Amino acid sequence: MTIPAAEVEKEHRLGLSEVLRLMLADGLIDRAVADKLLSDRQGPRGEIHPLAAIASQKWKSLKPPHKLLHLDALTEWLAGKLGLEYLHIDPLKIDFAAVTRVMSNAYATRHRVLPVEALANEVVVATAEPFIQSWISELEPALHKKVRRVLASPEQIERFQVEFYNLARSIKKAEQNGSSTSALSSFEQLVELGRANRQFDANEQHIVHIVDWLWQYAFEQRASDIHVEPRREIGIVRFRIDGVLHQVYQLPMAVLSAMTSRIKLLGRMDVIEKRRPQDGRIKTRTPQGTEIELRLSTLPTAFGEKLVMRIFDPEVLVRNFEELGFSDEDKARWNTMTSQSNGIVLVTGPTGSGKTTTLYSTLKQLATPEVNVCTIEDPIEMVESAFNQMQIQGSIDLSFADGVRALLRQDPDIIMIGEIRDLETAEMAIQAALTGHLVLSTLHTNDAPSAITRLLDLGVAPYLINATLLGVMAQRLARTLCPHCRQPIPLDDETAKIWDATVAPFQAKRPATVHKAVGCLECRLTGYSGRMGLYEVLQMSPGLRSLIHRDADIAEIRAQACREGMKPLRISGAIKVASGLTTLEEVVKVAPPASEG
Repeated sequence: MTIPAAEVEKEHRLGLSEVLRLMLADGLIDRAVADKLLSDRQGPRGEIHPLAAIASQKWKSLKPPHKLLHLDALTEWLAGKLGLEYLHIDPLKIDFAAVTRVMSNAYATRHRVLPVEALANEVVVATAEPFIQSWISELEPALHKKVRRVLASPEQIERFQVEFYNLARSIKKAEQNGSSTSALSSFEQLVELGRANRQFDANEQHIVHIVDWLWQYAFEQRASDIHVEPRREIGIVRFRIDGVLHQVYQLPMAVLSAMTSRIKLLGRMDVIEKRRPQDGRIKTRTPQGTEIELRLSTLPTAFGEKLVMRIFDPEVLVRNFEELGFSDEDKARWNTMTSQSNGIVLVTGPTGSGKTTTLYSTLKQLATPEVNVCTIEDPIEMVESAFNQMQIQGSIDLSFADGVRALLRQDPDIIMIGEIRDLETAEMAIQAALTGHLVLSTLHTNDAPSAITRLLDLGVAPYLINATLLGVMAQRLARTLCPHCRQPIPLDDETAKIWDATVAPFQAKRPATVHKAVGCLECRLTGYSGRMGLYEVLQMSPGLRSLIHRDADIAEIRAQACREGMKPLRISGAIKVASGLTTLEEVVKVAPPASEG
């Protein structure tokens, strides 16, 4: 069968035959599969776009490196073939309110287009029909702006047409129904005469839709935190993805206030109370049916309540240590420490360094039917049926120390204390270890050796540390390079200098090549996808115990630990750089120099 040539000079819908002809001309596919698809598609087949029909075949390109011809790849290829700019639509970079004012939903749907950027003198519009341009001559006089076309995936255009316009509509109606002034808890009150100051119902359907969209979108983008922040004139929504905050959307203050009330209501928090911080939690499901827990925290600010939602995926509990980033040596040392029947094991690092994930993953493996695992936390991070979890309650004077006292009467085998903050909690942890229990807890220190001096600073007697401490692990989270686009590069002079300054004192072998972050559609053009742990595992030994006294020198402790096999955080990172998992710049950014205390 011969594939007919397209009459590209006439305005027409993109045809399957002309796309296949162009692919044959480029040597992407062979004629047999093209003919078969054409014959299979004879007759009415609905509104499926030719690119979507081809993508559904899951063909691989005949050209090296023989990549899968998925919809985005096909759209990008066609854009290059026709001399058009290709755009992968990233909702994080689009101002919904501005672009939905460019044209109506009905107009966008009729012409199968989607405005994606509205500038002072230009409007950027995405289309999946490169040979239809009549709408441009209609739009430019109406907008008094130049229209620039970009080619985008038909699937993305169809999806975001619905999402953008529905969301903009919900926000507009919610704003019309409520007050446009700041929340009542605002530091600066603006009184406008003649304006109704009605606060709107948190259960109003438009607000429900906005909150549901926000959560679903955060799950899709792999966000770890959602920040809902009031400002003087406008509210800001930001997502933390792989440790970096990205602004998602700006909302009218009245809508932001109603969203916060809706979320507080679902989290069983006091909706009326806006003057003091509150905590709550919500369990929900992703569209795929996966259970997700959200931990809520509110904070009264100058312009209203700031709300942060931390997203916990229960799947982190079943991750093994290799997935978390442990090397074989780190894993062996950690397992030796946590398999003891009694003693204290500490995990140190700043907030957001993955301490909770490490502890939960460890407890999950230790929580067999033969042992009783109890935790005391502030708050309970993730609810897990294999543990007996208790939350401290400041309002009734239930502290960490009080909780440990109570747990000791519950016949525990393993106790996890959320954080050792003071001498009383440290002494109770030591008491639990001395009476035959394995205690796991966290401290906020820069590195593993600093944990020993921190305990001494709290007032713990050196002989008690020597008697109970099994080991300390410090950790950080570093972004991992996207496996789809990372590129090997020779170690240049500048990078070599950074390497030598960072790890030369530890004689870490300098690699010939490293990898750099590039950016592709899979990683949203960041070059990174996901994070992994960098670990520094200090295992107690007779040599280290001899150095623990009232005037202990942290430099001596660190030097002895390194002699006994402890790899500092930057060395752990350097090993991962040499393996092509991350970049040296990322390691230097997250891991402190080994000389810091």
